[in-house]
Amino acid sequence: MTLVDRLVAPGASRGEIATSFGAAVVGAALALVLTVRADLPALAVLVVALVGFDLFGGAVVNATASAKRWHHRPGRTRWHHLAFVAVHVQPFLLALVVPGFSWLMAATSYGAALVAAVLVVFTPPPLRRPVAFALTALALVAVTSLTTAPAALAWFAPLLLVKLLLAHLMPEEASR
Repeated sequence: MTLVDRLVAPGASRGEIATSFGAAVVGAALALVLTVRADLPALAVLVVALVGFDLFGGAVVNATASAKRWHHRPGRTRWHHLAFVAVHVQPFLLALVVPGFSWLMAATSYGAALVAAVLVVFTPPPLRRPVAFALTALALVAVTSLTTAPAALAWFAPLLLVKLLLAHLMPEEASR
């Protein structure tokens, strides 16, 4: 398996690869500019740029047909999907290195993503998409209303939820 297969998906088209890496690079650059303008420490700038690369690129990757085929292939269970969500510990990494990104923000964004993911994967398949959208909307309001991220990271929790709940957990639907 090549690096592109691991970062995007096996069998990804050139367009999917270009779009995914384009979003990742532009997102990392945007995160870099925002954190430099916020005068964050160098380590925080580096970590936020890497997290930006992962989340901006990952939201696009997880929405591609090739990634949907890969992540939802035969033999993949709800536990695989929950593990994918659970390993996204970036909120705690940010709390560790970014001044003003609180542990409460980390726990709230991580917990909201994980609880919503559990609810989505245990929802009957015909209702998963609307339930995922409902829970994403509710989690967005909860995270952004109950906690405060530094302005340079206001994008983080919404993008984490989109990447994990709307892009990753939703299988590809057949064309009509």
